[in-house]
Amino acid sequence: MIGNKSPITATLVGMNVAVFAVMVLTGVSPVNPSAAQLLKLGANYGPLSLGSEPWRILASNYIHGGIIHIFFNMWCLWNLGFLAERIFEPWTYVLTYTFSGIAGSLASLWRHPVSVGVGASGAIFGLAGALIAALYLGRLPIPKQAMQSTLKSLLVFAGYNLFFGALLSGIGVDNWAHIGGLLAGLAIGAALAQHLMAPPEIRSRWRNGVFVAAAVVLFLAFELVKRTNGMAPQ
Repeated sequence: MIGNKSPITATLVGMNVAVFAVMVLTGVSPVNPSAAQLLKLGANYGPLSLGSEPWRILASNYIHGGIIHIFFNMWCLWNLGFLAERIFEPWTYVLTYTFSGIAGSLASLWRHPVSVGVGASGAIFGLAGALIAALYLGRLPIPKQAMQSTLKSLLVFAGYNLFFGALLSGIGVDNWAHIGGLLAGLAIGAALAQHLMAPPEIRSRWRNGVFVAAAVVLFLAFELVKRTNGMAPQ
């Protein structure tokens, strides 16, 4: 019944859980998989992601480094997704999640090009950022008190997790992926906000333009990260 109310969120959670299940069934540790195992599955890693295997920048968003990692990420996604499905149309939700995840991976590569990165947190932070921008700028038909309460919760979520991500950055938490995803989500949400309540044809046209522009920005960011890390062809 919950899945019917939040089909996109249920699908995204299901995809992440399915990938994790396949990892475990193929012999990967469910508690502490090795870097070599994660790389074999598609983890984000500069020499590969910025080289011949750029697909890792997206694929790594669906791989997790253990049961605790996936549990907390999916718990956050489920709660944020429930709200996102009530504010965004399906394609807006999916594309915001995907583009934010890619942005998080690129930010991670920029700061930590030779670290192995996995997880959905960049995409989840992006979803939070898009919701913050939409609630603040979108003139949505939501009672003011409920709007303020929800916005406060989202800001606390982002601030709390960025703070503790910074504290724990030395033990495997990639806060740059969080920051990259959050900034991408804020930008996308701000660009979409004024048209969220527009007629369907106008909303669709504006959404398409925003994500085409976002795709161009991400491609340019990819090229910049390659050059910054000396991985662009000479």
